Amino acid sequence: MRHLVCDYMEGRLSRRGFFEKMSRAGFTAAAAAAVLQPLDASEQAAQATADSSALVARPGRGAPASASAATSAAARPAAAGALGNDGSTLMSGTGGELVVAQAKAAGAEYLFANPGSMEVGFYDAITDDRDLHLIMGLHEGIVISMADGYHHVSGKPGFVNIHVSAGTAQASGQLYNASRDGSALVVTAGLNDNQLYNDDVVLGARPGFDQRDIVRQWMKMSNEVRNAESLPLLTRRAFKMATTEPGGPVYLAMAHYALEQKNVQARILPAERFLFRARVRPEAAAVEEAARLLLEAKRPILLVGDDTWRSGAQDQLLRFAEKFGWAVAGGPGGMAYRSFPVSHPHWVGNFNMNSEWVKRGVDLVVMVGCHNDFGGRVMPEGPEVPESAPVVRIGINTEAMGRTAPTDLAVVGDVKEALQDLTAALEARATGTRLQAGVKQRSEELRTYTSAMRGRSEEAARKTFGQSPMHPHEVGAVMARTLDKDAIIVSENLTGIYDAFPFGHREGEPMWVANSGNGLGWGIGASTGAKIAAPDRQVVCSIGDGSVMYSACGFWTQVRSGIPVLTVVWNNRNYQTVRRAYHAYGGKMASTGHYAGMHLGDPDIDFVKLGESQGVQGAKARTGGELEAALKKGIAATRDGKPFLVEAATACYGGGAESTWYDTFNLVKDKRTRKV
Repeated sequence: MRHLVCDYMEGRLSRRGFFEKMSRAGFTAAAAAAVLQPLDASEQAAQATADSSALVARPGRGAPASASAATSAAARPAAAGALGNDGSTLMSGTGGELVVAQAKAAGAEYLFANPGSMEVGFYDAITDDRDLHLIMGLHEGIVISMADGYHHVSGKPGFVNIHVSAGTAQASGQLYNASRDGSALVVTAGLNDNQLYNDDVVLGARPGFDQRDIVRQWMKMSNEVRNAESLPLLTRRAFKMATTEPGGPVYLAMAHYALEQKNVQARILPAERFLFRARVRPEAAAVEEAARLLLEAKRPILLVGDDTWRSGAQDQLLRFAEKFGWAVAGGPGGMAYRSFPVSHPHWVGNFNMNSEWVKRGVDLVVMVGCHNDFGGRVMPEGPEVPESAPVVRIGINTEAMGRTAPTDLAVVGDVKEALQDLTAALEARATGTRLQAGVKQRSEELRTYTSAMRGRSEEAARKTFGQSPMHPHEVGAVMARTLDKDAIIVSENLTGIYDAFPFGHREGEPMWVANSGNGLGWGIGASTGAKIAAPDRQVVCSIGDGSVMYSACGFWTQVRSGIPVLTVVWNNRNYQTVRRAYHAYGGKMASTGHYAGMHLGDPDIDFVKLGESQGVQGAKARTGGELEAALKKGIAATRDGKPFLVEAATACYGGGAESTWYDTFNLVKDKRTRKV
């Protein structure tokens, strides 16, 4: 759907063509119209701006009395003109001032930025602006992850400015993460135009290429703007595209001369004229068919994905599962949220064909808001869903449906609307006594299964307590009992163990925030943005030692802007995720214990000193008791408005855990012949 929206907005697809292709994708005509309606609003203002400009140019048709009067009015930076019938305001100022005015009108309160000299017109416009707060980062990647974390927690689009071609390229790793999660980010950058005179310009795209091509594959839409009068329109379009379902990052490169141009007139639209959430209801026939399949199934399972959270459907999903006794599991492709309480008796963990619950028999798979499909990096050795189980998919993102795994029924619509309609359809169809008997039986089986599963997990975890360095089980358990019950845990720790946390969406439950892309360098920035989005809630960055070194400059921003994040570094001196993959291969590394490039000791990284170098105080812990004391010290610091870092010495686990081998090449000893 995102490609259809992009084609329509850029004029490559007619209105009729849009309806035809949306119909082929499974949308009703009413649903397609609901998607299309808000997309047209920002375009209508472009014609209004053109009409207003024409009136100014032709005295006698509403223009000022003299040309000098018109020039004088246009010369006032960001001067507000008459309020239009459409709620817009005709403004005059530099190109940069108009971009800032339109972004603020779209609801932007923060600008996550790493400034550059080609964006002078943009930054001049925000100088002394108290309504748009500059959150400065020291690298392009860190400001993308800050905006991403802000969006993950607030649900609002993150507004970003980064530098031209080289800076844009440096942001790519975090833009990949944002694209995987469908994060609504408006990413702006300066543009050193290689089409104006010399095509081989410093910090410009290489000859024959556009700057927008650098990150096009990560973007929902990637644009360049050279016309100053178009800057507000393209800014509106960027916010519209980023927030229209399915969401995703949008890139807008703005020529430096367009940002610096003075006396530009354009219309600024209020957010309500172009930013809407289309609550698309699914087709009634599809809902009825899904209800029939669910009632006929004896052992269905619901796989939940992140679009459940985005639609605000967590409560509907919880009531749906409880009312009808369904098992609930995490969907494929990784999850940025926990949209179902993980301590609930109906939660059976992440979906896995080898799990005991699936082996008991599953005869229907219902994927609720899953924006990823099944499939990893290699061809699977066997089926990834039970072959005899029909697959029903509920959600708005038809691109994710049937990409790899077959889909038997697509219920295309907003997840919240779909679950409400499906609940009503089931209640209308269900026969009381028979239905309740089945619900009771399934719920009792689930309660027995999950209680035993959690009991085994807790017993195994307790056996690892008391070590120094700590086993990850103990690190997670101490954090869970010491941190606030409703803390937001921003995790970039792929081998961390969080079984002790009762993650969920309800009051008093900790909130899990992660990303499904796994591109390193996300956690510190994301936790910074999350704290800005939720200033009155404890935010904890739970991060591996390897990940810290991709984004450590984010600590500086926390101190500069007074953002009190509590960071817990799980320091096992190892790239553990990668080492375990090396070990599983079963080759020479596994047989010798020599894992190339995995050991991060010798020299050991002192993370407390790393934080202190940027103004963040910290403490170290090697035992559970020390960790609890360090966390309490950190909690006191953050409540006092200061970020804090806890370095937790953590044991490796899994294949090759005991290895500290590394290539002992030393330039001084092995190659140097002169003391220079």
